[in-house]
Order: sequence, then C-alpha cells, then structure tokens
Amino acid sequence: MTRVLLIYPYFNSWNNRSIFRFPPLGPGYIASSLRNNGYDVDILDCTFMSREDALKKAKDAGADVVGIYSMASMQRESIVFAQHLRKSCRLIVAGGPLPSSDPVSFLKDFDVMVKGEGEKTMLDILRIFEFGGDPGSVPGIVFRKNDNGWARCGEEGEIFHTEMRELEPDIDLISFPARDLFPNKEYINYGMRRTGSATTTIFTTRGCPFTCEFCSNAVFGVSYRMRSPVNVLDEVEEALSFGYDRIHFADDVFTLNKERVFEICKEIKNRGLDFSWECLGRVDSIDNDLAVKMKEAGCDRIFFGIESGNDRILKMMNKKITVEAARKAVNAAHDAGIRTGAFFILCYPGETDRTVLDTLGFATSLPLDYLSFTVPYPLPGTSLFERVKVRKDWVSSRGLISDHVLIYDAEFSETKMKFAILKGQVQFGMRKRLGNYAFIAVRPFEWLTDRVFEIL
Repeated sequence: MTRVLLIYPYFNSWNNRSIFRFPPLGPGYIASSLRNNGYDVDILDCTFMSREDALKKAKDAGADVVGIYSMASMQRESIVFAQHLRKSCRLIVAGGPLPSSDPVSFLKDFDVMVKGEGEKTMLDILRIFEFGGDPGSVPGIVFRKNDNGWARCGEEGEIFHTEMRELEPDIDLISFPARDLFPNKEYINYGMRRTGSATTTIFTTRGCPFTCEFCSNAVFGVSYRMRSPVNVLDEVEEALSFGYDRIHFADDVFTLNKERVFEICKEIKNRGLDFSWECLGRVDSIDNDLAVKMKEAGCDRIFFGIESGNDRILKMMNKKITVEAARKAVNAAHDAGIRTGAFFILCYPGETDRTVLDTLGFATSLPLDYLSFTVPYPLPGTSLFERVKVRKDWVSSRGLISDHVLIYDAEFSETKMKFAILKGQVQFGMRKRLGNYAFIAVRPFEWLTDRVFEIL
C-alpha cells in the first residue's frame, strides 16, 4: 500500500506568543479524503517540534509520497523538507495557497504542484502514481511532462499546466478533517497557557466573494460556499470530543449570511451545547440583533479585518467598507457583551503620514480587547503584488519588537513601519490599562510620537 506523509512545515518561534495557533485543517482535509479511499496516511505538524527532529521524523516515516503544505511565510521551510526527502521518497507534491498562486516557483524542488482545492486532486495524483496513466488528465496540477508522464524534480520536461479543477459545489459532502492525526494535546496545552481555553478551528464556509487588493484567494477563488448548520454542528461536536472547549470559526467572512448565522446559533441551542466560540466578521454584516443572538449562543469574541482608518485607503484596498461602518459594527458587538478584535495594515502602498496616523488614532479609539497591526505583504496572485515591486521572500525577522519584514520597494522605510506598529501597540495598551483616565497619558504620548513618526 502506498504510504503518504503530509507535512505542515511551521515552526513556532520562542518569542511568538500569538493567540492564533491552531491545527492545520488543510492537511487534515487531505488526510481524511485519502484515508477514506484506503490510503495509509499520516500528518507531520511541525508546530511544536524542532527543525532537526521534524526532518528526522519525516525521513523515518518512510513515505512513498510526501505532500507539503506551503504559504508565503512557509516557502523556505517547505523547500528544505523537499530537498531533505528527495532521495527517500518517490514523489513530492506541493499544495496550499502559494503553490496555487505561484506553482512555477516550486518546480525546482517538487515533482507536482496542486492548484486550488486539494482533496480530489491529491487522490487523482496517487491513483496515477500507483496505476499509471496520463498526469495531464488530472485537473488542477502543474508538473514537468516527459515521455513517461511526469518528470521527477531535476529531470528535463515541458512545464505543463492542466485545466483548473471545478470546486466542489456541496461542501457538506467533504469529510471532516482527520483530527486524530493532529498533536491535539500540544495544541490544548498551548491554548490553556496562552488564553485559558483549548481552542481549535472549523471552517463553515469556503471562499470569499470579495476582492480586496491585498488578499489571496488562490485556493478557493472568488467563491462562497456554505455548509449547512447541521453539518457544521456535527463537526463542532466531533472537535469538542478531542478535549477542546472553544471553537474558532476561521471562515474569511463567517457573518456574511445573517440568516445562516441565526440558524447556526439556533442549532447550538437546540443541541444544548455549552462551548464558547469566536469568528471573523465583516463590519458591514454585523448589527445589534445579530450580535445579541451570537452572544446568546456562546460567541464571546468577533475579529474584524478593518485594515485602515482612512476611507481613501479603504477604497484603494477595495475593501468596500467605510470607517463609520467599522465603528458601528465594533460598537454593536461590544454593546452586546462580545469582546472585539481588529486587524489593521499600516503604511500601505499609496499611504501618507497623515493616513497612517488616521489609522493609528482610529484603531486605538475603538472598544477593542485585541488589536493587531501588520505591514503590507504583497502576495503572489494578488492585485497588490502586481502593483508593487517585490524584492525578497517573506521570512520572519524574529525580532524582539516586531517580526515583520519589508519585502517590497515602499514609500516608508522598514524602521518607520516598525515604529508605527510599536506606537500603535503602546497607545492601545495605555488605553486598555488606564481606562477612563487614559487621556491623561495617551494624548501627550500620541502627540509626541506623531511628530517622531513624521520626522522618520
């Protein structure tokens, strides 16, 4: 029997204290699909491992076929694994967001690249691998083609792109991720140490119908497919059975269809389930009624991708929201007793000092309990990538203050960007800790650091 190893090449650095550390559902979905079709499959999740141990374990697994997940921040690690396993396995496959948007960049080190949704594609790849046939008949892959089919890495061959695979229209038919293959105990312990809760993720939809300039939709395209509330809650119950007590609904736009969210909340109550949960929400899909229903069903936090506190920059990003809508949504959730978090991008291409300061002022004025600032990352396949000149790969700097790194030719220096992030973090921390008395300290700090930012 063909043995398959799926690798998630993420290594959690010593200074990374992110609250977003969850099992990798992508490889979990692939593993479930392969196992249901009779394959011997395992997942190597490197999150809580050293690089040396992970590489040794990967080689010791003795897999015939290795599939390696990759996104922009993991490209170098995925290539290291491919090079390490080159002689010990018979086929190496790349999948995930980056191979979907930029497959040719993986040709040097991988045999096959999967573009888009991978459950059926990986199954087709294995059947060709085992029984022969034309790999050109498999939708959604890129490979080097020769007389024998696909050429192994390093062999000569024409680069061949097959037609894109059609997305599965009914995602209730997709098997739940193979959660028993994750290091659940380590994730539970991590969550309890960091937040006091053991949190795992669930996707209730696939895709996003919006086209924000900076956002990569390489895997699912500009689509939006929803699972039924019954199917969602069946997976919730399965996930909780592994010892988790909290669910992070990781959909890009969980709240987009309000009626469906109402139905999910109703199904939670009908089943008598007692668990807390959080989600990502768009600011133009949250109102007071929805927030109250979500709170009653156990939702205790909503994260919003607001990105800017300036309407001109929001329009440039193609966010299709306004600053006023963002404030109303955050206030609606806050008034319902739900904690709120928000994500912002600072020093976006086309910004000025004034618009960056608008974002910092707006972000730190909201009733948030979590606030994240990042610098822009132009990802392959996005409109932003086409607009700017990217000059190096996205690799964390693992800095003490910020691990962000500038990867493109920008109007702002990396130092100025990191100063803006630090300024925002300090302002937010002061407002959060000092409460009603924050203005005494925040206003002088804000005025002084505004001037420093403008000088840098």
